[in-house]
Amino acid sequence: MALPKRKELRLQSYDYSQTGVYFITICTRDKNRILSEVRNGKRVLLPFGLISEKYIKEIGNYYDNVRFDNYVIMPNHIHALISISGGSSGTPTSTVSQIVSTFKRFCNKDFGENIWQRSFFDHVIRNDEDYLRHMQYINENPKKWENDEYF
Repeated sequence: MALPKRKELRLQSYDYSQTGVYFITICTRDKNRILSEVRNGKRVLLPFGLISEKYIKEIGNYYDNVRFDNYVIMPNHIHALISISGGSSGTPTSTVSQIVSTFKRFCNKDFGENIWQRSFFDHVIRNDEDYLRHMQYINENPKKWENDEYF
Protein backbone atom coordinates (compact mmCIF):
# COMPACT_ATOMS: atom_id res chain seq x y z
CA MET A 1 0.00 0.00 0.00
CA ALA A 2 1.36 3.42 -1.00
CA LEU A 3 1.87 6.03 1.69
CA PRO A 4 0.14 9.39 1.23
CA LYS A 5 2.25 12.01 -0.51
CA ARG A 6 3.70 14.54 1.93
CA LYS A 7 2.72 18.15 1.41
CA GLU A 8 5.50 20.39 0.09
CA LEU A 9 6.42 22.75 2.90
CA ARG A 10 8.91 25.01 1.14
CA LEU A 11 8.16 27.56 -1.58
CA GLN A 12 9.16 26.13 -4.92
CA SER A 13 12.03 27.98 -6.64
CA TYR A 14 12.69 30.20 -3.59
CA ASP A 15 16.31 30.54 -2.46
CA TYR A 16 16.21 29.89 1.30
CA SER A 17 19.85 30.94 1.66
CA GLN A 18 19.26 34.52 0.59
CA THR A 19 19.44 37.43 3.01
CA GLY A 20 16.16 37.83 4.86
CA VAL A 21 14.11 36.92 7.89
CA TYR A 22 12.24 33.64 8.26
CA PHE A 23 9.58 32.69 10.80
CA ILE A 24 9.90 29.01 11.70
CA THR A 25 8.04 26.53 13.86
CA ILE A 26 9.76 23.34 15.00
CA CYS A 27 7.59 20.73 16.73
CA THR A 28 8.47 17.85 19.01
CA ARG A 29 7.69 14.33 17.83
CA ASP A 30 4.05 13.43 18.49
CA LYS A 31 3.65 16.94 19.95
CA ASN A 32 5.07 15.69 23.26
CA ARG A 33 5.12 18.46 25.86
CA ILE A 34 8.73 18.13 26.94
CA LEU A 35 10.28 21.54 26.27
CA SER A 36 8.51 23.76 28.79
CA GLU A 37 5.45 24.26 30.91
CA VAL A 38 3.18 27.29 30.75
CA ARG A 39 1.81 28.43 34.09
CA ASN A 40 -0.41 31.51 34.21
CA GLY A 41 0.95 32.67 30.85
CA LYS A 42 4.58 32.29 31.96
CA ARG A 43 6.99 29.71 30.60
CA VAL A 44 9.17 27.45 32.71
CA LEU A 45 11.81 25.63 30.65
CA LEU A 46 12.27 21.91 31.23
CA PRO A 47 15.64 20.16 30.61
CA PHE A 48 14.98 19.66 26.86
CA GLY A 49 13.92 23.30 26.63
CA LEU A 50 17.07 24.49 28.37
CA ILE A 51 19.23 22.54 25.91
CA SER A 52 17.21 23.92 23.00
CA GLU A 53 17.69 27.47 24.26
CA LYS A 54 21.43 26.87 24.60
CA TYR A 55 21.71 26.05 20.88
CA ILE A 56 19.41 28.89 19.84
CA LYS A 57 21.78 31.26 21.63
CA GLU A 58 24.89 29.57 20.17
CA ILE A 59 23.78 29.37 16.50
CA GLY A 60 26.00 32.36 15.66
CA ASN A 61 29.03 30.27 16.69
CA TYR A 62 28.32 27.94 13.76
CA TYR A 63 26.95 30.40 11.20
CA ASP A 64 28.49 33.88 11.24
CA ASN A 65 25.62 35.25 9.16
CA VAL A 66 22.70 33.83 11.18
CA ARG A 67 20.94 35.00 14.32
CA PHE A 68 17.66 34.34 16.08
CA ASP A 69 15.92 37.74 16.35
CA ASN A 70 13.30 36.35 18.70
CA TYR A 71 12.05 32.96 19.84
CA VAL A 72 9.72 31.26 22.26
CA ILE A 73 10.08 27.71 23.55
CA MET A 74 6.61 26.35 24.14
CA PRO A 75 5.78 22.92 25.66
CA ASN A 76 5.84 21.07 22.33
CA HIS A 77 7.17 23.52 19.75
CA ILE A 78 9.49 26.44 19.15
CA HIS A 79 8.62 29.58 17.21
CA ALA A 80 11.53 31.71 16.02
CA LEU A 81 12.51 34.52 13.70
CA ILE A 82 15.79 33.65 12.00
CA SER A 83 17.76 36.38 10.22
CA ILE A 84 20.25 35.51 7.51
CA SER A 85 22.64 38.26 6.48
CA GLY A 86 25.24 38.44 3.73
CA GLY A 87 27.94 36.64 5.70
CA SER A 88 31.66 37.28 5.48
CA SER A 89 31.92 36.56 1.75
CA GLY A 90 28.86 38.67 0.92
CA THR A 91 26.63 35.73 0.03
CA PRO A 92 25.18 33.27 2.51
CA THR A 93 25.98 29.64 1.93
CA SER A 94 23.54 27.94 4.31
CA THR A 95 19.82 27.49 3.82
CA VAL A 96 17.13 27.75 6.50
CA SER A 97 16.75 23.96 6.26
CA GLN A 98 20.46 23.45 6.93
CA ILE A 99 20.34 25.82 9.90
CA VAL A 100 17.31 24.06 11.42
CA SER A 101 18.91 20.67 10.75
CA THR A 102 22.10 21.76 12.54
CA PHE A 103 20.07 23.05 15.48
CA LYS A 104 18.14 19.77 15.77
CA ARG A 105 21.28 17.66 15.41
CA PHE A 106 23.15 19.52 18.19
CA CYS A 107 20.11 19.32 20.48
CA ASN A 108 19.64 15.60 19.78
CA LYS A 109 23.27 14.92 20.61
CA ASP A 110 22.80 16.49 24.06
CA PHE A 111 19.36 14.91 24.50
CA GLY A 112 20.69 11.45 23.63
CA GLU A 113 17.66 10.89 21.38
CA ASN A 114 15.70 12.52 18.59
CA ILE A 115 12.76 14.44 20.04
CA TRP A 116 11.89 16.45 16.92
CA GLN A 117 9.15 15.96 14.36
CA ARG A 118 10.41 15.59 10.82
CA SER A 119 10.80 18.91 8.95
CA PHE A 120 9.49 22.28 10.16
CA PHE A 121 7.10 25.05 9.14
CA ASP A 122 8.44 28.26 7.65
CA HIS A 123 7.16 31.62 6.49
CA VAL A 124 9.30 34.10 4.56
CA ILE A 125 8.95 37.52 6.19
CA ARG A 126 7.95 39.93 3.43
CA ASN A 127 8.09 43.41 5.01
CA ASP A 128 8.32 45.35 8.28
CA GLU A 129 4.62 44.89 9.06
CA ASP A 130 4.92 41.11 8.59
CA TYR A 131 8.04 41.09 10.81
CA LEU A 132 6.29 43.01 13.60
CA ARG A 133 3.21 40.78 13.39
CA HIS A 134 5.35 37.64 13.83
CA MET A 135 7.44 39.28 16.59
CA GLN A 136 4.20 40.03 18.47
CA TYR A 137 2.92 36.49 17.86
CA ILE A 138 6.08 35.05 19.43
CA ASN A 139 5.91 37.42 22.41
CA GLU A 140 2.24 36.70 23.10
CA ASN A 141 2.32 32.95 22.47
CA PRO A 142 2.69 31.84 26.13
CA LYS A 143 -0.33 33.94 27.17
CA LYS A 144 -2.42 32.23 24.48
CA TRP A 145 -1.14 28.69 25.05
CA GLU A 146 -4.50 27.14 25.87
CA ASN A 147 -5.89 28.41 22.55
CA ASP A 148 -2.78 27.45 20.55
CA GLU A 149 -3.22 24.98 17.68
CA TYR A 150 -0.43 22.85 19.20
CA PHE A 151 -2.04 22.73 22.71
